This record gives sequence, C-alpha cells and structure tokens, in this order.
Amino acid sequence: MIFHSYSKTCAFSSIDAIRDKHVTIMGLGLNGGGEAAVRFFLQKGAYVLVTDMKTQEQLQPTIDRIAADKNLDTSRLTYRLGEHRIEDFENADCVIKNPGVKYEGNKYLAAAKAIETDLSIFLRFTDCPIIAVTGSKGKSSTVSAIYYGLKTAGYQAFLGGNITVSPLTFFDQVNQDTPVVIEFSSWQLADLRGRGVLRPHISIITKIVPDHQNWYGNMEDYVADKRLIYADQTKGDYSIFDAEDDELGTGPDKTLHPDASSWGNLFASETKATVLRYGKGPLEADPKTGKPVYGVWQDKDSKGNFCGKVFLPQMKKPEVILKGLSVPGEHMKINLLNAALVMYLMGIPADRTAQICGSWTGIDHRLQFFHEWTNSNKAKIKFYNDSCATVPEAAAAASQSFGKSVIFMTGGTDKGLDLTQLAHVLTQKGQFDQLNENGVIPVKDLYLLAGSATDKLLPELNKEEIKYKGPFNSLDELLDQAKKDLENLSEDNIFVFSPGATSFGMFTNEFDRGNKYMKGIKDRF
Repeated sequence: MIFHSYSKTCAFSSIDAIRDKHVTIMGLGLNGGGEAAVRFFLQKGAYVLVTDMKTQEQLQPTIDRIAADKNLDTSRLTYRLGEHRIEDFENADCVIKNPGVKYEGNKYLAAAKAIETDLSIFLRFTDCPIIAVTGSKGKSSTVSAIYYGLKTAGYQAFLGGNITVSPLTFFDQVNQDTPVVIEFSSWQLADLRGRGVLRPHISIITKIVPDHQNWYGNMEDYVADKRLIYADQTKGDYSIFDAEDDELGTGPDKTLHPDASSWGNLFASETKATVLRYGKGPLEADPKTGKPVYGVWQDKDSKGNFCGKVFLPQMKKPEVILKGLSVPGEHMKINLLNAALVMYLMGIPADRTAQICGSWTGIDHRLQFFHEWTNSNKAKIKFYNDSCATVPEAAAAASQSFGKSVIFMTGGTDKGLDLTQLAHVLTQKGQFDQLNENGVIPVKDLYLLAGSATDKLLPELNKEEIKYKGPFNSLDELLDQAKKDLENLSEDNIFVFSPGATSFGMFTNEFDRGNKYMKGIKDRF
C-alpha cells in the first residue's frame, strides 16, 4: 500500500489564528469525537460546518447536546446531514477528519486545502508529556489502568483518544506538568503520518494479533500504522514492546526486517528510544550480544503467588511492582504489568505502584462485573460484560480468565479475521473447571448471537459435536432463553458475554452492544 502522508504545516499558525476561519468537521457521530471538535472550534471562534452521511434523526442526541450549551455561539454552526458536498471541503480553511474515513480514494478529502484531526490539533499545540498506547489487544485496559494509577498517585493526569474521549475536551487544562495518556487506534496513527507531531515520552505497543484485516487486507500494512507510535521518539524516551513470540504464527514477513523474528523484535530494532520489554516470564539476555534485556515480567513470590517484577538499567536488582490484582484474566496481568511499568518510570515507588494497581477494578465493557442474581435454587450467577472484545483472540482469552468453566455468550459480524483461536477454545471437551489435555478449560454452556463471524464458527462446532444455543437473531431472544436456562441451575456460575466480533447489524457499536446487554440482563434477573 502507498500510504498518504500529511503536511508538517498546520492550517492554523496558532490557536488564536483559528478565529474566523472556516472549519469543516467530517463526521459528527454519537461517541463524542465529532461533538468535541464542534465545541472546540466554536469556542475558538471559528465558523463550523458539520457534514455527516447520517441523518439528523440518527444524530439528534448529539445535536441536542450542542444546542443546549449556552456557552456556544451556534450562530456560527451549520449542519449538512445525510450527504457530503464537495464545496464544503473545497471552501474550508481546514477539514477535521474522522479517523474512520479512509483518505485513499475519497474525493471529498482530496478536495480539502488542509486536513487535521482532533489528535493532530491537540499534539501540535500542547507540550504535555504524552504516554501513548496502541496494539491489538489490551489497549483500553492498559491506558485506563495507567490513568487510574497516575491519578491515584496524585498526578493531574488526563486520558483520551480511541477510548472515546477527545483530547480537545481537556485542551485548555493541560500544561508541561500534566501527563496525558492517549490510546491510539491504527487509523488515528495513520492520520498523523508525516506531521511529526507525535513524540511520546513513553510509548507502548500491546500484543499484536490480526485485526482490521477488512480495512487493511494484510498484516504488514496494519502494523505499518502501529509503528508510527515510536517513529519520532528519541533516546530520552521509552518504547515498551512485547518480549514473547507472536500468537498463531502472525509474525512479520521477513522482508520487513531481516532480523525480525517477532513484531516486538522488529519494533525494538527500529525505535531510537530506550527499549523496555514485557513478558510472561523472566527476560532473557540478548542472544547476539549477551546484554541484559530490561523491562517487566510475571513471576511468583516466595509463597507461590503471582507478582510482577521490573528491572531497569539503573537498578542493581529487580523489584516487585505488581501483586494481588482485583481483575480476572491472564491478559489483565500483562495490561497491569505495563501500567505498573509506566507508573514506575513516572517516579512512583514500587510498593506504592503495587498497592495502586491492586486496587484497580477494571473498565466498562472489558470483563466488567456488573450484576449478580440468585435463582430459586439459591444458585448465584455473576454476569460479566466484555463487549469491547472485538477480536477472536480477546474472546478466547475471556473464556479462560476465571480459572474455571463459564457460561459463554459470543458471536457477531466478521471483519476478515482468523477465528482459529476462538474456535479452538469453544470446541474443547473434558471436565469442567480444570484444564484438559490441550491446556484449555472447556466452556460450560454456549450461547451464540447471529452474524457472519458466527456463521464461520458453526462448521467447527458441528464437526466436534459441541452443543450450543442459537444462533439468535436478536439479543432479547437470546437473553429470554438464558433466563429460562439459568433459572434451573443448582450451582453457582459465571455468565460472560465476549463477542470476539464487531457489532454491526444488531448494534450501533460495541458500547451500545454492551449497554444493551447489561440492561437486558438487569431487566430479566
């Protein structure tokens, strides 16, 4: 793929220069990004035109919130809904692009004099220390844990980016002493290519697995955007990468780098920043140089309990920075390990870091415990919402996160991903509540939401004669059946919704899906 590169020069020489400029915002949306841009540019005195292919009826909640804000001069605001017009792009001093819109082949963006995003504007005109996180799995949990840790430790920190909070909402509150944690999707990083504005003090790339292949078509292009997170870092910064082998053999094509045996090794060979690694076990010395590899890893204390350890160049021996977690799942150990490393790099002592991380209870829609119900047989059912698990690997991990068998609800719309790992855990047999010969805890009962990803799972389930309920064409239909089944249980159980697929069709997005699932459970139980 030939990647589009944006200009290093901004349409605005300063924030004050925004006044009286004509700004077209491409994509209002319902999740706050477009709304934040509208508010920001109106507050800075611009004439704002919002264009969105969605109709006014679809966008009414956002429109109503903007209209109700008496601090905004809405006389400078124009809506163009249900369509785009080429003149709205040609005549604008600057177009604010939605990251979900491809530049390639888009005639409207091609007509724009200048293109920015909410993130590029924020990064151009602020000087706060940036902690940047991208990857395929665990991004949102990692940034949320970092933010929680910094705030709990006394930092005046902020959180934004792909986690649905635009940094423009706190633009006027940051300075060089306020760390800002930003979650970057690959699309948001692509929108920064060539600008030279992303220079994070700390960058993290979480586990890389195939994702968004319906957008990119191959792993190399997908990862090329991820690599932008460290492109402009320097030796005084830190780059944190995976030390483990890639899952399911998804390593890079050898033509990308002759010595790259994994994505983490490729990233480490490229960045100019100080490299730190994270792993499930002790970090082994570099086989070529014999030099130690620094970073964090999972270990056990003298009593055999889980702990996380850190070893950095200036240290004489490793220290424990993680223990006694409140959130379930092996993947959460990695997420919190990286969060603890960031906290330690930011000057928070090891014992305090461990204490704070141990008190973090997770975030919405990511293995979120939200309800408990006792049936007529006195059996307690705990309900978890993992709607933001939109890749098969994340759903597979969720099914194994509790150390015992769970009642599992999954499925949805395919986005061109390999479902092998999810199919693997769902087709396992053996005794419940213990690992089988393949190292997997079989799921106790399986409920399927209909969708193209589910359709790809069904042949594997049928071949292995795995029993399942569904696929159900609506959430209500599935939960009605679950209510009948759970009422008859005689033992305590855990019910987990982890779709491993997108929400298109039945729901607006993964957050809408999670909210409707939680409401459906609470209405019935």
